[in-house]
Amino acid sequence: MTETDAQQIDPAEFRRALGRFASGITVVTTNHDGQIHGMTANGFMSVSLDPPLVVVSLANTSRLHSLLPNSGRYGVSVLSESQEPLSRHFASQGRRMTAEIGFVWHGDIPLLEGALTHLVCTVVDSHPAGDHTLYVGRVEHLEYSSGAPLVFYASEYGRLDVQLWDHSYIWKPDPWS
Repeated sequence: MTETDAQQIDPAEFRRALGRFASGITVVTTNHDGQIHGMTANGFMSVSLDPPLVVVSLANTSRLHSLLPNSGRYGVSVLSESQEPLSRHFASQGRRMTAEIGFVWHGDIPLLEGALTHLVCTVVDSHPAGDHTLYVGRVEHLEYSSGAPLVFYASEYGRLDVQLWDHSYIWKPDPWS
């Protein structure tokens, strides 16, 4: 692909094309000056097993992007299928934390109660990448449980039926979206 080709890619079309990659949903949180901050992110991946590293991709315009260099730590909650309302809440800009949101704490890092996985990370590196920044975090704490994840595909929430007895998974689009 030439530089000219890349300049001709429409951002909306690019988003729709990449939406064909199914992903789980995470909420990334931090504690800054005693206040909880969080945002929905599906730009998340593991990087290394030894040492245990993950990456979250945050828009440069997001509040969390401006806070992570100061707090130096973040939590990742991998959402379960019942947590779509939390995903929507943390995806909306300008929303304040409400008392109805249940958090569990590991040290000074808030994590969403009921999530399938909790990770607590220390930022070890960051990489500007276009209109986002990639924050590499060394995992210092983890816990997880069984259950079905909340999934995002083609701008729609969906579910996987997880049948652990035979390790099979069945995709089901969310009929309520």
